[in-house]
Amino acid sequence: MILRGIKKQLGNFLLDIEDFQIPEPGIYGVIGPNGSGKSTLAKIISLLMDPDQGSIDSCGLKQKDITFIPRKPYLLDDSVLNNLLYPLKLRNINADKDLVEDYLERMGLSNRRKQRARLLSGGEQQKLSFLRALIFKPRLIIMDEAMTAMDIDSLDLFEKLLLDTQDKDPVIWIIISHQMPHIKRLTSYFYFLYEGKLEEEGLTKEKLDSPPGKHLAKYLRIYGGNK
Repeated sequence: MILRGIKKQLGNFLLDIEDFQIPEPGIYGVIGPNGSGKSTLAKIISLLMDPDQGSIDSCGLKQKDITFIPRKPYLLDDSVLNNLLYPLKLRNINADKDLVEDYLERMGLSNRRKQRARLLSGGEQQKLSFLRALIFKPRLIIMDEAMTAMDIDSLDLFEKLLLDTQDKDPVIWIIISHQMPHIKRLTSYFYFLYEGKLEEEGLTKEKLDSPPGKHLAKYLRIYGGNK
């Protein structure tokens, strides 16, 4: 995925990204203060929003290969199971029953398969949204603050499933989050947005431990990245 010369005006806010590149499958983090343009960038990458100007090279990815997991998932007014199977039905893909059962079991939703999805707790809805995004085996997965309502045990389950999935079939993950422990644990590379611009990027372990820029250093102090 390669973005060049991207501009998007939304009210008084301008997203202005000169060059943004994700070279290969891996787990990438996007961080930055509220209002820095992270969600807008995510929507442009996922082809849900067109930029006002600039070019996007999806490197062969089509919209059907991309999934976007928002902070507040939209669930069908239907059962947990039917919500999970919905992406497969859209794409005329036969469900792998063993995989469906494994997903429900791992996230503790097996006994709630017939329950209305909208009656789940916020954390359970996020887990279902996560499973629904994985079920059709996308090539690019974007998570926009999708871990915020999960408890510690659920976060542990989420991280294990993410890493297991990535070990078996590497794809591109873009994780947008203020939760710096997860960014540091999961991602190999990060992008830091500030006031609509891509201000810094680099290897997570190297650069986040010793941030060169004052804006990134301040951000990490606030969100627990550095002491």
